Formats: sequence, structure tokens, C-alpha cells
Amino acid sequence: MRISCFSVRPIKTFFKISVVVLLFLAFWFVNETNVVVSGYAARKVPVYYVQTEEKKIAITFDAAWGADKTQQIVDILKQKNIKATFFLVGFWVKDYPEMVKVIDQAGMEIGTHSNTHPKMSGLTENQIREELNTSIDLIKAITNKEVKIFRPPFGDYNDRLINVCESMNIQPIQWDVDSLDWKGLSAGEILTRVSNGVRNGSIILCHNNSDHIVEALPVLIDTLTSRGYTFTTVGDLLIKENFIIDNNGMQKKV
Repeated sequence: MRISCFSVRPIKTFFKISVVVLLFLAFWFVNETNVVVSGYAARKVPVYYVQTEEKKIAITFDAAWGADKTQQIVDILKQKNIKATFFLVGFWVKDYPEMVKVIDQAGMEIGTHSNTHPKMSGLTENQIREELNTSIDLIKAITNKEVKIFRPPFGDYNDRLINVCESMNIQPIQWDVDSLDWKGLSAGEILTRVSNGVRNGSIILCHNNSDHIVEALPVLIDTLTSRGYTFTTVGDLLIKENFIIDNNGMQKKV
């Protein structure tokens, strides 16, 4: 009795080549498109920072509860000739319309931080649109200016949120330097965290009513200015066209 057989070596070779090709394609896709890998799922991301050879950075202030220190923050920024970005929640705008005017008239940039400060990833598409449209309308009614940037509350987002933002021509913004000022850190601790983390194109997260932001802000500005950094708004820092956002949240030119 004769038994025919064949070699499995060509099959193994073909399999190895296929795996290499697939890994290369996966690596290219993840690194050259607007996604990150979370487990096995691709995910869109906001802008965390911007690729630039210039020593430009943006300092931002989220405003949701309280406004006691906002005037002092604006005064410091004006004294230092610094432009900053404020992300305002809709109910904060309702409670402090005069402070919105102060921020706007000082030449600061205003973005939305939602209307009711919810976890946006738990909302439907219609609810997301309502949060954005309502807050934007409240801001525009005071400033008469377009709102083109949005910071999700809690830094919480998903593909649905970003897809809605894209359809509304709104850019979601995160941060790559967290001052943690909301945790009650001292002015010195805030300075250390920010100065150690900042780089070209950084977006710094602060809050308008944190315990020691007023003490920390002038020293922080002076320290980073002495290191050659220039402060600008998020809108001016962003690349306006022909860009991608890589898996680390870096916005860069294509």
C-alpha cells in the first residue's frame, strides 16, 4: 500500500509571511490615523498636544463651579500679556454672564465644556448635540463669537462623541500636562508638575477656582517664559488643515 504525503514547509512559510504583512499593516494603520488601541478596539482621540518646532504652549482653565478667582486670573494674564483659553460649562455661563464678558473682553479664547457637565460617553448622539449646541448658544449670546473647541468633562469621550464633534466642525481638546490644581496642591507643587511636564505644543490643564491657582499662575508664567516658551490660545496652537491625530493624541501635519 502506498501513502502519498506532502511537505508542510511551504504552508508554514506562507503563514509566517502573512503574519508579518498583517502586523505591518496594523502598525501603519494605528500610527497614521486618528485612532488609539484600547484592548483590541481602535478608538478616535481628541487633541492632547500639537507637534511643533516652536516653543509654543497653551494654558487652559476649566470653569464649572464658582468664579471667585476668575477675575484675578484674568488680571494676571493681562498683566503678563498672556492669552489663554477658558472652557466654560453652560450652567456656569448662566450663573456668571458678567464674568464671561470679562474673559472675552480681555482677549481670551472661550470654548465649551458642555452644558451640564455630564459624562459624555454615556449620552446618545442627540443628547451630545444638545449639550454642545445649548452651551455654545449661551456663550455666543454673550460674546457674539463662534465656538470651535470643546473639552469633554472628566476627560471622558468615545467615538460617538468625536464623530458628533466632527460633524459639527468642533475640535475636542484634552491636555498633556495636568496641573492637578483641583486636588488642593500648593502653588509650588503646581509649578513643579507643570514645569516638569511641559514641552513644545503642550496644552496645560488648570481650573478657574482651584485653591492655589492664583498664587501659582504668575510664577508659572514667569518660569516657563524664562525657558523660552510663548503662551498662546488653543485655537492658535492647533493645526487648521491637513493634519492627523496619532495614537498618543499628538496633532501633526500630514
